Amino acid sequence: MSSTKYILGVFDDPDDMMHGIDKLQKNSVPIYDVYTPMPIHGIEAKLNIKDSRLGYAAFMFGCLGGTIMFSMVYYMLVHDWPINIGGKNFFAIPDFIPVTFEWTVLWTSFGMTFTFFFASHLFPGRAPRVMDLRATDDKFVIAINAKGSIPHDDITNLLKEAGATEVKHNDRKYVSYE
Repeated sequence: MSSTKYILGVFDDPDDMMHGIDKLQKNSVPIYDVYTPMPIHGIEAKLNIKDSRLGYAAFMFGCLGGTIMFSMVYYMLVHDWPINIGGKNFFAIPDFIPVTFEWTVLWTSFGMTFTFFFASHLFPGRAPRVMDLRATDDKFVIAINAKGSIPHDDITNLLKEAGATEVKHNDRKYVSYE
């Protein structure tokens, strides 16, 4: 049994990489992930990547922050310490709007920061997970899970035909910086 976990196809040109994705998909080779040093338009549709659900999380954090602040202001200014200012009603909603809005934005921003760190595993002090360090600089990498039923030589030949400058058989999931 081979100890290879991933087969990495390294490309110099994004067009060659896109051609490699087409070639692999045409031959029913499942792609684990693609690493690029810059955004490539249209790659999400080609890899069938679903839209992010972070917008729903932002909406929920905003609702939570707005509800908590509105409840706090209502409790403090109506029940706990009602003050009659200028003959206004104790429950004057227009007075509550500015502070409620600010807390909605504050909770959304903090909540999304923590959610992003949790979802992407980018906690402070943690080494990033990268298959090939050159993918952060100038190379384009297609990672294929080697535990599939397709022979490694066939995948290597497909990547070479698509224009890969290098094909690596990686025995570790990620490159360490140590």
